[in-house]
Amino acid sequence: MSDFLWAAYPWIKVLHIVSVISWMAGMFYLPRLFVYHAERAAPGSELDQTFQIMEEKLLRVIMTPAMISSWLFGLILIGMGMFDWGSAWSWIKLVCVIGMSGMHGWLSARRKEFAQGQNTRNGRTYRIANEVPTLLMLVIVVMVIVRPF
Repeated sequence: MSDFLWAAYPWIKVLHIVSVISWMAGMFYLPRLFVYHAERAAPGSELDQTFQIMEEKLLRVIMTPAMISSWLFGLILIGMGMFDWGSAWSWIKLVCVIGMSGMHGWLSARRKEFAQGQNTRNGRTYRIANEVPTLLMLVIVVMVIVRPF
């Protein structure tokens, strides 16, 4: 099995990177949709329904599968020894990935609130939330590429 994994290593790495890119695209776009949804769509309106369809499909069809595959291929890479257990950069990256997953869950909960007509947050909240994935991504990329610690 390990021979197969090592032969497949470049493909596992490609699938991990593509999954992360797909996940991040959704993590940047969903809060932006929430900004416009909160500011422009009255609950029950046609625009509200349009935003709900967009948000639900983005989360269900793109973001969640991309998050799952990011974790799956990342865990395979860890299992192959690509995690430096003794270096701080690896742990900082892992904490940020867990934070990104938590942000994904928070966004999912907000989508459900919109679907139930119970959103209580304004556009400013979602604008601020839109920055969280950016900051986490920057830390993750620096940790992986620069490995400062």
